[in-house]
Amino acid sequence: MQSLINAETKIKVSSTLDKSVGKKNLTDGSPETCWTSQQGTPQYIQLSFPSPVVPKRIELTFQGGFVGTRCLVECLPSAQEAGAKTWAVLSRIYPEDVNRKQSFELIPDDARLMEGGVEGLKLVFEESSDFFGRITVYDMQIFGTVS
Repeated sequence: MQSLINAETKIKVSSTLDKSVGKKNLTDGSPETCWTSQQGTPQYIQLSFPSPVVPKRIELTFQGGFVGTRCLVECLPSAQEAGAKTWAVLSRIYPEDVNRKQSFELIPDDARLMEGGVEGLKLVFEESSDFFGRITVYDMQIFGTVS
């Protein structure tokens, strides 16, 4: 398995609290920086890959107290017809409210979604351990194969 996030991967987030905690901090490798969303749920992180990939594992490091405790992992299958591309549920993950790195195997609810790989991945944080619904992520890694 290899890291699926590189310089060509496009990242989009639902919101950012301010410029000092922007999306670039999700993958910069620094334990000092983070992405923090504004308040309210759901919040999301969306990735667009330069070529189809097969994601197998995701690693997230949250700030305790600001954890997305219920997360829907959606994918954009590349096998769909160009005009009919829609997001599909890949799986669900349930992070703990802790400060350490957490690893989740991405086991698809429907294996057919992975045929031909996926063009995009979206983590939708449906619930937060923060009363106001904010999410803080210090690091995000996605591992898998390039199809």
